[in-house]
Amino acid sequence: MPIITYTIIALTVLISMQGFNSSDFSYKMSFSPYLAKHYNQKTRFFTHMFVHADWGHLFFNMFSFYMFGRFIELELRAFYGDYLGGFHFLVLYLLGGLFSTLWPFIRNQDNDTYFSVGASGAVSAIIFSTIIWYPQLEMGLIFLPIMVPGYIFGPLYLLFEFFAFRYGKSKIAHDAHIGGALFGIVYIIIINIDKANNFVNQILN
Repeated sequence: MPIITYTIIALTVLISMQGFNSSDFSYKMSFSPYLAKHYNQKTRFFTHMFVHADWGHLFFNMFSFYMFGRFIELELRAFYGDYLGGFHFLVLYLLGGLFSTLWPFIRNQDNDTYFSVGASGAVSAIIFSTIIWYPQLEMGLIFLPIMVPGYIFGPLYLLFEFFAFRYGKSKIAHDAHIGGALFGIVYIIIINIDKANNFVNQILN
């Protein structure tokens, strides 16, 4: 059973619900580069992962995490054993969420109006670690039910996120998605280079 995935989902839902009921709580949990830098509120690099803007935001992130988190958690635990595999999974999620804040932090550290919430960066790390681990896995979008292998979906998704970040006008943190995705890729390369080689071979073949 992917107990870590289920536990993270349960905690995120409960904490997000608290945020829905208290704007002050949501504010204290949100990621603010300005407050992190100028007021030493470093916990915001992590707490933002557990609160969301609304039910739709929460559902989309947790549904995506549910779909991919179960898979990669069980794969890592089967490959490395329950304890080490579980550790790798937690690192992927928590540090994925942390790394997703680095680019926004650099860009907004002196911007006192920038606040963000959500687990999107951490979930991106999980999705892209799954793609590197099993590039043949069929993937698609909820609103576009066209399935393609992960080794095709991943590069196309990153390309979309880059252009959306560069030219888009929405408030979606595309830079955080990219940061989390890159962490997921790099982490799998570090712990299992054979999986990365297999991913490259899938593209070349």
